[in-house]
Amino acid sequence: MNWSSTSATDRLSHAGFLTTRGTALLLKGARVIDPAQGLDKVIDLFIEKGKITHIGKLVQADLPKHKVINLRGKIIAPGFFDMHVHLREPGREDKETIWTGTSAAAAGGFTAIACMPNTDPPLDNSGVIKWVIEQAEGGPVAVHPVGAITRGREGKRLTDIGDMVQEAGVRMFSDDGSPVGTAEVMRHALEYCKINDLVLSTHSEDLSLAGKGVMREGEFSTKLGLPGWPSLAESVMVARDILLAEFTGGRLHVGHISSAESIDLVRWAKARGVNVTCEATPHHMALTDEACTSFDGNYKMNPPLGTPEDRDAVLLGLKDGTIDVIATDHAPHTIEESQVEFSLVPNGVIGLETALGVVAKELGAKKFLDWTDVVQKMAIAPREIMRLPAVAIAEGSEAELTIIDPEAIWKVDPERFLTKGRNTPFGGWELPAKSLGVINKGWLVLAPDARMLIS
Repeated sequence: MNWSSTSATDRLSHAGFLTTRGTALLLKGARVIDPAQGLDKVIDLFIEKGKITHIGKLVQADLPKHKVINLRGKIIAPGFFDMHVHLREPGREDKETIWTGTSAAAAGGFTAIACMPNTDPPLDNSGVIKWVIEQAEGGPVAVHPVGAITRGREGKRLTDIGDMVQEAGVRMFSDDGSPVGTAEVMRHALEYCKINDLVLSTHSEDLSLAGKGVMREGEFSTKLGLPGWPSLAESVMVARDILLAEFTGGRLHVGHISSAESIDLVRWAKARGVNVTCEATPHHMALTDEACTSFDGNYKMNPPLGTPEDRDAVLLGLKDGTIDVIATDHAPHTIEESQVEFSLVPNGVIGLETALGVVAKELGAKKFLDWTDVVQKMAIAPREIMRLPAVAIAEGSEAELTIIDPEAIWKVDPERFLTKGRNTPFGGWELPAKSLGVINKGWLVLAPDARMLIS
């Protein structure tokens, strides 16, 4: 079957997921967590015609015809939102398509994603952005394209930001994959976006400092004889953009933050009242540069894996609130691209289907975050930053939910992924916690091992 021409629900069904739409559902006995509502209790939810119509201890005989999903010991949360995903389409459908990426998102527990503009052609005008939105319509995962800051992502001339906002509803802009090289262009972008209360997401990399580096500069790059990428290449740009955000009053979001110095800078900026937020990835909270000693290309990424001190800073930043969001930076590549020598492997790893498990392992098991914190950083904060409508678990609200088994223990098998990518650093890992499914836009998507919960 040619997955690039089939829908996300076709791909999910072929993989054994239950996909159904329009079915009335009684979700019984789950722990329901919604930080925005101050909700954390074991209750039932009834969903009819895509809306939550009843909340509480519900008696089946009092409800219209429905299916029951028994969720005792499970968690229901507002649908997770990954605000940093590379779908590759248009232009590199051999790596990923909108349908394969959204099917992976649904399998990982995400009901919405923001896709980055480094496609071919780039998402730098309303026409191509509307095309992406149209391709994703009808599926269980909402796609919010991120518009490019500069034309062609070349860092020189601003795109028609106003047109992308008015014609395509874009709420965030980035040149991700490349930095905005000049302070002047970044200043003007922040000033323009301030007018419309938009946020700029940065790729923080000083190219003159990063040079030809392929891993974090330090002890292990020296031992391996590989060109180093100093943490300063990130933190210099973070400092520049924080100062520009303070000067302009614009809203800045630091993407995939990875170094202790950068996190300290964001902490300092927040204390000064600067409009800055940031995100961290599961791989930067779980791995260090020592992993690169294997010369396995699955550990090559941008920004590169940091030192143990950097990883500890990421964990602390998540715990103390300096880091607002957990995002995957899902970046699929072909198998052929990944099976070359380390220095030639393209940067980036996939993460949609492993994010929840890695977060539970690195943050939950180590007591850095509880489940309410995780829901805040993976469901609530991304939408707040992008000024998108909140997802509420409340009577009368549209049902957009993620179902989690917090006690699951599972082994990562990349061959079972729904993404086209196989470039994961977590292959073979045993992880705690897993998404059992999502409910969104009238769809129920339930994992193969959760079918037994239906009665």
